[in-house]
Amino acid sequence: MRIISTKIDGVFVIENDPIIDSRGAFTRLFCEKEFSSILGNRHIVQINHSITRGIGSIRGLHYQCPPFAEMKIICCLKGRVWDLALDLRQGSPTFLQWHAEELTPENAKVIVIPEGFAHGFQVMNENSELFYLHTSFYEKSVEKAVKYNDPTVSIQWPLAVTDISERDKNHPVINKHFIGIKL
Repeated sequence: MRIISTKIDGVFVIENDPIIDSRGAFTRLFCEKEFSSILGNRHIVQINHSITRGIGSIRGLHYQCPPFAEMKIICCLKGRVWDLALDLRQGSPTFLQWHAEELTPENAKVIVIPEGFAHGFQVMNENSELFYLHTSFYEKSVEKAVKYNDPTVSIQWPLAVTDISERDKNHPVINKHFIGIKL
């Protein structure tokens, strides 16, 4: 495992080298020892799995506010997704900037998205599956979101949007009074 810093402090990409032989492949996606520099005192408390069927579909951009702000560690088990982290941290030098990575089983990349970021993704292959590790439990009362096509952040999705839930379609845009999430 190689931990790669991105242009946004706190967002990391983990590169793995799958072991491939005639039987198939083996990839280690998480190791507490190797992730200790990223995790600090956090612990994985929840694991989620998503399947998104249609090419061009978008999920997100979701986040949780303190005291249930969460770090997410995400990899793609099947298909191909364009996975995005949007910095919403109050006072961050990269406030409202985003970083995206293409995740596939073949490239075995893992993206680490810390607290204070909104997360979303677009499906680039049918029936794509993501595997998420979370450092906080889901708490509906503090869940928030940013609209996927918010002009303030100008996300350049790689494909035309073909499907998005009514809920995600109707998230608010960032207003001029939004100063970020205080962690």
